[in-house]
Formats: sequence, C-alpha cells, structure tokens
Amino acid sequence: MSALTDLTIAEARDLLAKGETSSKELTEAHIGAMEAARSLNAFITETPEKALQMAEASDKRRKAGEAGVLEGLPIGMKDLFCTEGVLTTAASHILDGFHPPYESTVSENMWNAGAVLLGKTNLDEFAMGSSNMTSHYGGVESPWRRSGDNRPLVPGGSSGGSAAAVAARCALGATGTDTGGSIRQPAAFCGIVGLKPTYGRCSRWGIVAFASSLDQAGPMTRTVRDSAIMLRAMAGYDPKDSTSVNVPVPDYEKALTGNIKGMKVGIPKEYRVEGMSEEIDQLWLKGIKWLEEAGAEVVEISLPHTRYALPTYYIIAPAEASSNLARYDGVRYGLREEGKTLDAMYEATRGRGFGAEVQRRILIGTYVLSAGYYDAYYNKARKVRSLIAGDFAKAYEKVDVILTPTAPSAAFSMGEKMDDPIAMYLLDVFTVPASLAGLPGISIPAGLSTDGLPLGLQLLGKAFDEETLIRAAGVLEEAAGFKATPAFLAV
Repeated sequence: MSALTDLTIAEARDLLAKGETSSKELTEAHIGAMEAARSLNAFITETPEKALQMAEASDKRRKAGEAGVLEGLPIGMKDLFCTEGVLTTAASHILDGFHPPYESTVSENMWNAGAVLLGKTNLDEFAMGSSNMTSHYGGVESPWRRSGDNRPLVPGGSSGGSAAAVAARCALGATGTDTGGSIRQPAAFCGIVGLKPTYGRCSRWGIVAFASSLDQAGPMTRTVRDSAIMLRAMAGYDPKDSTSVNVPVPDYEKALTGNIKGMKVGIPKEYRVEGMSEEIDQLWLKGIKWLEEAGAEVVEISLPHTRYALPTYYIIAPAEASSNLARYDGVRYGLREEGKTLDAMYEATRGRGFGAEVQRRILIGTYVLSAGYYDAYYNKARKVRSLIAGDFAKAYEKVDVILTPTAPSAAFSMGEKMDDPIAMYLLDVFTVPASLAGLPGISIPAGLSTDGLPLGLQLLGKAFDEETLIRAAGVLEEAAGFKATPAFLAV
C-alpha cells in the first residue's frame, strides 16, 4: 500500500482510469499515512470515515462512466474552507465547535469533480503567519530536517499543514490560501509546488476571510502537472462572490508543452534584497540559466515600488482583517465567554478566543483605519498598491513571466523568530508584491540548501494567464530535476 502514497495526482488518476487500483485502496493508503504522520500535526480534523464513503461513491461513479477531473483522488482541505457538517476552525479557539451548514464554492467544486476529503489541514490562526506556529491547535512540524540536525523545523505559513501533508505523502494534494505568500512560501520550505492563481480566478465564498482584497485559494501539490489538474477543478466563476471574475477556465494541463522558446523572462533588479543568502542568489542565477538554455530570452526589468510592498501589505491586510474579524463576537457561533454585560461578553470572548498574532493585527488594522490616521496610513497604502500594480503592468509590456526567489531563506527551527514579528514579516518579501497586484504566482522546488533543505524559485505571470505561467513552470521544474524527499519518509 505504501507505493500508492508515492504517486502523484496524475499517476494516481491514470492508474484509476486503467482500473489498476480503486479510490478506496488509494484512500485507505493515505488514511494510513495520515495516521502515521500525526506527530507532524498537519491535520486539525481527520475525516477517515467520510473519506471512505466518498471513495466508495467515487468507485461507483467510475464504473458508471461518470469520472470527474479529480475522481477518487484523496486530498487535504485547509481548515479555512467551510465544509458542510465538518468542523471548521481557521485554527482559532474562537471558532471552537463551528460546523458550517454550507460548503465553500472551491471545496464544492472539488467534490463535484470527484475528490475525496481526508481531513482539514492545520494553518496559522486565521491564516495570519509565515511559520504555522500561531495555530490554536499547536504548530505544524515540517517533515524535513537539516543534515545532521534533528531539531524540528517550521513548514512555513499560513498553509503549513497542507504543505507538510503533501510533502510527507499524507495526501496527493491539498488546498491552500494565499494572502501575501501563504501558498508559495510554505511550498518552498517543504519542497513542493504551490500555485496562487490570479485574484478572482477561484471563488472566495465560504473561505474564512482574512483580507478580502488579497485572499485567493490555490493548489499545493508535488508537481506542476498536479497543480494544473487541481486548479482546473477549483477555479470557476461564482455569482455568490462579488470579486469572482467571469472568464473561461482552460484545461491547464494542456499548457505543459515543454516549449518556451522565445518566451521573455523578466528579472527584477529590486529583488536582490539586503540579507538574502548567497545560496538563494546562486539558485536564482541557476534558474535564469535553465530558462535561457530552454530557449527563453532573459530581460532585466525594474519594479521600483517593490521596496514599499511589505509596509503597504502590513497596513492593508490588518485593516481588512480588523473589519472581517469584527463578526466574531460570541453571539452567533463559535466560542462564547460569559460576561455580566454584553460588552463584557464581547471582550472576554475576543480576548480569549483570538491568539496573540491575530490580536496584534486587529490592533494595527483598527489603528490605521481610525480617525486621523486613515489618510496618513490606509489611504496612502492604497495609492502605493496602485503604483506597485502599475510597475507590474509596465513590466509585462516587455516580458511574459517574471522569475524571482520564493523566500529569502530555507526553513528555520520551530520557535525561532517568534519573538520578532518584523523578522517573520520579512519572510514574505518576495511574495507580497504579486499579491498586492492580484497576479498569479507559482513556487517550484529547485534545489537544496547547504543544510539539505528545499529552496524554491518563483514565477509570476500576467493576470488570468496561468497557462503561460504553468508552461514556464513545467520547463523550470524539468530543468531543476528536484527529486529529494524529506527525512520523515526515511524513518
């Protein structure tokens, strides 16, 4: 059975189509892997009984000739997506006991495509974090270890549970959400592929909101092909989401032609930031060489407002979070702490229900939206955001995709940087700009650090041109030839 957990989504799909395995067998293998990996804390809620029911129903559909895009494939669902009747917590104490009476559009799309739910994956509380250490249910442990060092490492965040589950072969793939890098950065830390689609490509309806103008769902998989397959099932117009864009969803897998001759690849000079490790810079140079050897033309570009991206993000995102999280008051659902007055109940519920990082961001957001500071901070940040988007628009007049590192370093030890919020925020320096501009991005595992940890390269594309992005990513993945596996799998 262990061989079944080594399959990619594409390989498992093909075996199912040939009748060489069943969804039930595939699901049982992954349930076993999930149970064996509990020490990683990658899942908040496991749903083995539901998974087997879904797998049996899938096998019946396949026999009837009704196979969908993800038919019979067991996946993990980030615990930010509402799943009907299944505990949904956003990794927060304040949502204890919340069983949604409805299904998020993305998860419903995936069930309609035949996917099987293994469980709800762990994350930073309300997706606020870059390490997956802020979860109420405890931090997630990366399946990777430094060479000769057994100290546990972070998987990255906020989609660290999904990243760890996929890397540890507990799930064929998993959903993530990306607000400022929360799919791409953990993908880089865990040696997998993470794809953030264009803002508006996947519906946000039924996803617990962090920052509404930034949040976007996407797939986390072991290969670029798998991400293309998953995205096709996840994406689509949704009239229930006012930010959903009504554009056709192509068959992304067909974009993997292996041919990028004549493609123009932009290299932004502003992404060589202070403090970036030498090995990240060397990997970037390797990536440039690989694409050139494949026939692409490399063009130096300028994204001059990049230096303002992080401060802009950390004004806009907390501002939107402070508004979105106002709904958690103990009245309608989730945690309720007693108080002698209504205000006292609000204060007790929110004080005990939200963790320190969430409280910090609510306070920052409330401050920048307050009278006297709205224009000085929030309004100014909105204007800078427009300038950042303008930089990308100008760059894409000359290039088709942009190549950068995904993160400025490899994964770090659990507990490290936790007392320094600024150091934690700086981990998003390469991912935040594209999020502010609403552009698609993908992280591809491209090499190992001197300590034997995964390092990722990031490709950024034009809005709603995921096909070109995926085509370039497939070539980069092939050139990198990343075959390393986490130490966890050798135990």
